[in-house]
Amino acid sequence: MNEQQIRESLDAHWRASASGDLDAEHDIYDDDVICDYPQSNERIRGRFNLQTLRSRHPGKPSGFEVRRMQGEGNLWITEYTITYEGRAAYTVSIMEFRDGKVVHETQYFSEAFEAPAWRSQWVERMP
Repeated sequence: MNEQQIRESLDAHWRASASGDLDAEHDIYDDDVICDYPQSNERIRGRFNLQTLRSRHPGKPSGFEVRRMQGEGNLWITEYTITYEGRAAYTVSIMEFRDGKVVHETQYFSEAFEAPAWRSQWVERMP
């Protein structure tokens, strides 16, 4: 699978994630995928378990926005925001592909925080 095909596959994956189409969202994963959540020290083994876990999430996202997607070869990174119950979760997904499917994904989640006033003279606000 070339990089253009991977990008198209990722675009379809994130569109399906945003729309809540769980079947289409999980087409990108190999049956034996491993998905790691380092912040909670969890590992999900297998596409079935990953899709089942996500289908049982107690709150359906009310917003989903891909901010940036960058990759080369078999390693791709996506920065995106998911909104749950009015709160944004800034997320980074690192996906490793083999034979056109994701075989390993690592996701990091972070909540927004207020910028400290002491550094305001050196920064600008992002849109």
